[in-house]
Amino acid sequence: MIYPIVAYGDPVLRKEAQDIEKDSIDVKQLSQDMFETMHEANGVGLAAPQIGKSIRLFVVEVELEEEDQEPFHFKRVFVNAEIIEEDGEDWPFEEGCLSIPNIREEVMRPEKLKIRYFDENWKEYEEEYDGMIARVIQHEYDHIDGILFTDYLSGLKKRLLKGKLANISKGKVDVDYRMKFPLKK
Repeated sequence: MIYPIVAYGDPVLRKEAQDIEKDSIDVKQLSQDMFETMHEANGVGLAAPQIGKSIRLFVVEVELEEEDQEPFHFKRVFVNAEIIEEDGEDWPFEEGCLSIPNIREEVMRPEKLKIRYFDENWKEYEEEYDGMIARVIQHEYDHIDGILFTDYLSGLKKRLLKGKLANISKGKVDVDYRMKFPLKK
């Protein structure tokens, strides 16, 4: 099932999401639906608040092709994730978000992280990631804490984007995937 993606301005994007109790929902089905929704919108990550569900679940799927290395496919479901540690130099990268279409801005994030989480089968992991994988995880993790990438921007950048963000909330944006706009009349 493909869900509409919740647009900037919806209160669900600003809530701290709740932990999921084991067997309270069908995590396998929901994560499968989230991957389908993410693929439809050409994303690399999607958090449950972005489909209107305030629960601690996000999915990530990234295809990396780095120079002098074999292509690397990374696909994971993160349930009740907790970032234990972030480390390394902060590095810039231009981020975007399916809930904030057509806006991309440079965000600084630490290069490494250690995270504890459950997968869709309730198997627990504690893993370390770096580089682009770490960045995508950090971005999606922020969503379950009610944080958006625009929160990392300077006051000036935020003021410059204020009109565009207001238009997104009202549905005045051109996207090729289904969205739910909080202020659309």
